[in-house]
Amino acid sequence: MSHRPKRSTRRLVLSCATMLAPLTVGLAACSSGSGGGDPLAAAPYDAGDAVSVSAAGDSGTVDPEKPLDITADGGNTLTDVHATDAAGRVLPGELSADGSRWRSTAPLAAGTRYTVQISTENGDGAPGRRTAHFETKPADKRLRVTLGPDSGTYGVGQPLTAELSHRVKSRKEREIVERALKVTSRPRVEGAWHWVDGKELHYRPRTYWPAHARITLRSALEGLKVRDGLHGGRSKPVRLRTGDRVEAVADASSLVMRVKKNGRTVQSMPITTGKAGYRTRNGIKVILGKESYVRMTSASIGASDFYDLPVYWATRLTWSGEYVHGAPWSVGSQGVSNVSHGCTGMSSGAARTFFNSVRPGDIVQHVNTAGEKMPTFGNGFGDWNMSWKEWRRGSALESAQREGGAAVDRARLRPQV
Repeated sequence: MSHRPKRSTRRLVLSCATMLAPLTVGLAACSSGSGGGDPLAAAPYDAGDAVSVSAAGDSGTVDPEKPLDITADGGNTLTDVHATDAAGRVLPGELSADGSRWRSTAPLAAGTRYTVQISTENGDGAPGRRTAHFETKPADKRLRVTLGPDSGTYGVGQPLTAELSHRVKSRKEREIVERALKVTSRPRVEGAWHWVDGKELHYRPRTYWPAHARITLRSALEGLKVRDGLHGGRSKPVRLRTGDRVEAVADASSLVMRVKKNGRTVQSMPITTGKAGYRTRNGIKVILGKESYVRMTSASIGASDFYDLPVYWATRLTWSGEYVHGAPWSVGSQGVSNVSHGCTGMSSGAARTFFNSVRPGDIVQHVNTAGEKMPTFGNGFGDWNMSWKEWRRGSALESAQREGGAAVDRARLRPQV
């Protein structure tokens, strides 16, 4: 049941000079002006006593769970109300047909300062102005969003990520969160968010990012109400650049890996991939990081045959332990047969060249491996293995838009009577 808050008896009295400065151009004082009898030609009157605002002025006690209510008094009417928070977000509201009342139609942001500019008209048709300020109480709980990856330069396959401190389940709540996550890029690309689960989202373009693009990810969620008792918290923005377009294709049938840079093949080398029982996963993988030395043991992957090896020039592809790395012990099998425990092995020289020519976010695709498909989520970044159509289905905003369009189509098909 809705509850209309009591109107505050406290008035916000502002000097006319202070109030008019941001609202009018070329008016230095509240002179009545000549105007030839036209009330619109006169300077706006001080509407401080003409309206009541449900928020106490310059206080930090306003409950963001309650709507902002503004009413006209003494024969005045409201003509316009414009409310914005400290981040410049406009608070939507509805003005009654008779101009006697304006009420917000969306929740106020928590822990922020609002500026409300109110326009009125008296019985003679003369315009009035009032500016009010108030602050809302901080939220009891904050939904904090960790944006990723860290700012820096990445390959064209790097997805953007958002990890939430609290689980968000309903589509309405997800729409609020997703709408507040802003991605801009130069050049512009078509992209969308996809909800991995209730606490994680990934963003990717329809195709790989352009080479040498500039990308900014920021959150405008701070203070916004997500649900009762949970408001958005502050997040640090992320700024990325992409490097050259680097793509490697490792073919487990021909046992050759070719690396392309901006469409031109720059490296080709014999390889070995996973043997029976340890088949390398098929699909597109995004480079997660590089380690010049890794100790690899059979215990780390639960292999039945024992090994304990020092491995150099290791480029990580999955969290479970798939790498592209130097494998001098298998040089005789490289280009001939698959003998590894799932990694892509090559000569030390080739691995070092590859290691020095790639960065996190670059693409490695395995084909013809006879292994399982690289999962989209959960073991690194397999985001590019999902079709664009299916990816968009994981967006709360895209889903709402599709359902809205379907509802319109159904309405058009209804017989007219």
